[in-house]
Amino acid sequence: MSRTTTYLELSQDDGSAHKFYEVVVEGTVVSVRYGRIGADGQTQITGFPTEEKARAAAAKKVGEKVRKGYAPAVRGARAARAVTRRQVASAPSTARAVAPVLWRFRTGSAAFGIHIDEDRCWVGNQAGDVHTLSHSGEVLARYSLPDGVKCLVADEFWIYAGCDDGTVYDLSSKVPFGAYDIADDVDIFWLDIREGVLHVSDAQGGLTVIDHEEEHQWARRSAGLHAWMVRADTRAVYHGHGRGVTAYATDGGRELWHTPTQGSVLFGWQEDASVYAGTGRHVVQRLSKATGAVEAVYRCDTAVYSCATSPDGAYVFAGDSSSSVYCFDAAGTRLWKLGTGGGSALSMQYLGEKLYMVTTDGSLVCVDASEAAIGAAQRGTVPVARDVKSAEALPTYTPAVSAAQLTTVRGSAAGGIVVECFQESGRLRVHVVSEGYDTSWKVQFPRGIREPGARYVVDGLHASPGGFYRVRGEIRRLA
Repeated sequence: MSRTTTYLELSQDDGSAHKFYEVVVEGTVVSVRYGRIGADGQTQITGFPTEEKARAAAAKKVGEKVRKGYAPAVRGARAARAVTRRQVASAPSTARAVAPVLWRFRTGSAAFGIHIDEDRCWVGNQAGDVHTLSHSGEVLARYSLPDGVKCLVADEFWIYAGCDDGTVYDLSSKVPFGAYDIADDVDIFWLDIREGVLHVSDAQGGLTVIDHEEEHQWARRSAGLHAWMVRADTRAVYHGHGRGVTAYATDGGRELWHTPTQGSVLFGWQEDASVYAGTGRHVVQRLSKATGAVEAVYRCDTAVYSCATSPDGAYVFAGDSSSSVYCFDAAGTRLWKLGTGGGSALSMQYLGEKLYMVTTDGSLVCVDASEAAIGAAQRGTVPVARDVKSAEALPTYTPAVSAAQLTTVRGSAAGGIVVECFQESGRLRVHVVSEGYDTSWKVQFPRGIREPGARYVVDGLHASPGGFYRVRGEIRRLA
């Protein structure tokens, strides 16, 4: 049986890609393996009726990648992307009582990513798995991404997973798409997205801002290393690092203020008027977004790994390195300290009197943070935590990396809004074809599925203040 292998890598002058694509034809079977250079990647296997059809399909796949800038390469000749995984230690809690945990979902790997919205809970781990759950703890779906999840961030309707392979995946529809690619020389620590603009903080204390077309806007290097915090609003980007928090203007990156903190910043949170920095010196500090002035200090007993607030900062929560979780009032008075019952909280979020945490043992934990439940816990009465299991038939979604993986619709049966891919100054762009939209505006669209001249149908488009459209819902190929 004949066997042929084609190995390609994407090499760009600005270092914004670090990917491989391998196609193996063995008889009537075509195997495609793709992902970040240095990682195993993902594999898709397809059978064909004849060897001729298998070779033709493989040639088409290779041709698509070559047109997008991939070129033949020698496997192993290029170094893997630098990846720093957060090294954390977690000691047993010193709290006298345990928090009232309602349910716990074990993801199977260390987890940092969390997002809680009105509909569901999201958790992402270092194995590249993202699970969604109901607020009551029912597992709804799973996304399998090519590399470890650094963080999960929301930007209005859109949910994004930043991964160690340098790709930021849009998880807003059933099929995830690569939305942004981050340059190879950026050792990613944390991400935030605001109105389609990506903000990246890194190991060297750098801050990089990328627009909706993955084009570099500006970059700054703050005074400290290990920038574990980046939060953005319409006015500024708040960058937390080894020497404090620095605020930069969103338009151009001019420094607005810098505030030294009590220890290196390990986590950040924001509300409308304030930004919160959890530090290695056992405190959360609340800073004024306008001036950088320290407005309040929330003192814990060991290093702070994560923090969050209730709406408008009425209550401030913190997770420390000794598997404890704290609650303070806005002024800084400690209201309670309880053990998590399962490791230190690496990220957290509060919603509807529930505190959701991802911990060092890779679990998503839901804590009843109501006054009655906390009072009972302090007296030694807690519910029996339910151990959530994944359903055997759980749907699993993997990223679409080519237009061929999209559902194809035809003509009048398509419905939705039609957009078209075209070439402009050597780059593939997308604009709207359907009436009622500004055709001069570009559409933020997954780069991996763009093909010149191709038309697509999307469920909806959202006009961004930046002067471009963002896709909502499913994307289908228009025949």
